[in-house]
Amino acid sequence: MAVAFSSDSSEVINRSLGISSPSRTSPDSVEALYEISRCVEWVKIRGFHKVALQFPDCLLVDATEVASKMEKKTGAKVYILGDTSYGSCCVDEVAAQHVNADCIIHYGQSCLSPTSHLPVLYVFCCRPVDVEHCVQSFRDLIPDQHTRVILMSDVTYSASINDISTRLSQEYTHLVTSRLNIPDSKLDTESSTEMSEHTTDSTPTQENTLKQDSQVICRFGRTFCLQADTELDSYSIFYIGEESLTLTNLMMAYNRCTFYSYNPEERNCRKETLNVNKALMKRYYMVEKAKEANVVGIVAGTLGVSDYLTVINNLKEMIKKAGKKSYTFVMGKLNVPKLANFMEIDVFVLVACSENTLIDSSEFYRPVVTPFEMELACNSAREWTGEYITDFRELLPGAPSHVPMSEGTGEDETDVSLISGGMRRVGLREEEAAGSTAVVKRDDVLTVAESNSGASFLQSLSWQGLEQKLGETEVTTAVEGRKGIAAGYSHEPGAGAEAGRD
Repeated sequence: MAVAFSSDSSEVINRSLGISSPSRTSPDSVEALYEISRCVEWVKIRGFHKVALQFPDCLLVDATEVASKMEKKTGAKVYILGDTSYGSCCVDEVAAQHVNADCIIHYGQSCLSPTSHLPVLYVFCCRPVDVEHCVQSFRDLIPDQHTRVILMSDVTYSASINDISTRLSQEYTHLVTSRLNIPDSKLDTESSTEMSEHTTDSTPTQENTLKQDSQVICRFGRTFCLQADTELDSYSIFYIGEESLTLTNLMMAYNRCTFYSYNPEERNCRKETLNVNKALMKRYYMVEKAKEANVVGIVAGTLGVSDYLTVINNLKEMIKKAGKKSYTFVMGKLNVPKLANFMEIDVFVLVACSENTLIDSSEFYRPVVTPFEMELACNSAREWTGEYITDFRELLPGAPSHVPMSEGTGEDETDVSLISGGMRRVGLREEEAAGSTAVVKRDDVLTVAESNSGASFLQSLSWQGLEQKLGETEVTTAVEGRKGIAAGYSHEPGAGAEAGRD
């Protein structure tokens, strides 16, 4: 029976771990996959002297070879950015600024969020697609040729979408093809146009839809045109790519559309069965948790996406008007131990790119919500309609989805909690008096006593830290400690020989 509860310690040391590392790209394919010629031309034309190459983990095996080729052909100093501060889909401007880089070349998967400081060249390292098999799978899954369909793809398969669209547009009369909208932050018009043309050329389907009476939709780095007399809800979306954060983000944003996906790696096609309504109900529960919160932590999940500071400042103002307190945190990649250090916080708001803003916070000690969910909790003018916004820039003033803060939020407004069923207070509260640890508001019918100070929270904890007992602890002299290693100390039986070797 003892074996069931313990095992030989050497078994752990000798245990082999089944970890598969990505294989290197063959030298003959590196030039084409990483578009070395295009990158060299871009660096030379703009006269950059320090170039940062950002790689995701799956492409780091080729980083040294790519950097060596870039240095030899450009004469510039090249730096490799590996472990990004946040998601690898975002441009890591912080790491690039540490080496005073003039520009960044971003390789692999990208969320296409606009940057704010440095020029960026995107190289998607496009992977092949079996066009014939994809087209036939499309026909089998969507046999009705009058179905309204929007064709989208992961950025790593964008090179093949035009061939697929050309073949399908001959049969499907209502096919719409999306094209990538490359961010042009800190780039001149010529370079931005050059990159857009390199990534997605115009197709006959797009040329026919680009009319004055069409409506243009541009979200998540993808642009497509619909006829003016049609609604987006009447379209299905056919996505080319694996199951990923990009697909989840699109399904949440276009939650009224039917989704189909084709996986080029596994060569299978399916109708997505994600229960969007259940996912939206789960997110609405997070909104209710945000309404219950008194202390809000604003977590900067990106330092490179454009307008992130504006969103953080807007959140601070909105949270204050809702009668809550806010604190701002910058902590890099999120994990459970980091957020567990701040138990005083009732709910966290993650300001990140559209693909990283939706995280499963079930393992966290406190809920983690999006800026859109926080606005639903604090701004009574914005109502829950089922529409979901993952890009925080769509909430800014001037954006199509911006809703001004309600002016009706007053001091005496109350609301009913859908979680506890009790009454809760919303609206602006009186500022605490200097030196006070409580705010007490009295009227003829109600007395409310509140205390949101850190000291009161500390007093409510069952364990408040080690007792100092200043002047009560006897001072002792230093004594000799244990000798040996963790596997066996000198005072333990049979461990003398191992301890002596140490």
